[in-house]
Amino acid sequence: MSKPILIDPLKFAREGRSLSGNAPVAELDERIRGDLADASGEVSYQLDGFIDELQRPALRIRLTAALNVTCQRCLDGMSFSLDTDSVLTLFASQDKLEEACELDDTLDAILAEPELDAIALIEDEIIMGLPHAPKHDECGRDTLSLAKADKPNPFAVLAALKRPKSE
Repeated sequence: MSKPILIDPLKFAREGRSLSGNAPVAELDERIRGDLADASGEVSYQLDGFIDELQRPALRIRLTAALNVTCQRCLDGMSFSLDTDSVLTLFASQDKLEEACELDDTLDAILAEPELDAIALIEDEIIMGLPHAPKHDECGRDTLSLAKADKPNPFAVLAALKRPKSE
């Protein structure tokens, strides 16, 4: 896991601070690297604090990366371009968070802790930005065609048993 970057999220947002940089994929948490074909490349991130139109503190997270994920058809690596832009609204109390989420079901909100690990937040955003089952449009290997090759059907014997006997 990479070295944490701790921020006070409410203060960060109220003061309109920014944080940007690059994080090598090889230094990210295993929960991300486990979903990738390899640990090459890096993730560029931009974290901006601001006050939204309803006067609530919020964080805007933008990520870009060229990652290698595993195709679920052929199990070969394939490139995936990660490009996310999301906003997290911060709440100081659980009651206000729940009330806001009931009023707006599209709201992404978290309870503001005194310290927030910005790298862990970035890793969470990467996980949410990865495809659930990445697949090539056309797989390069013949794995699928080999698997579908003409093989005797194991149920053919049962079909023969169902046929009426000719006398």
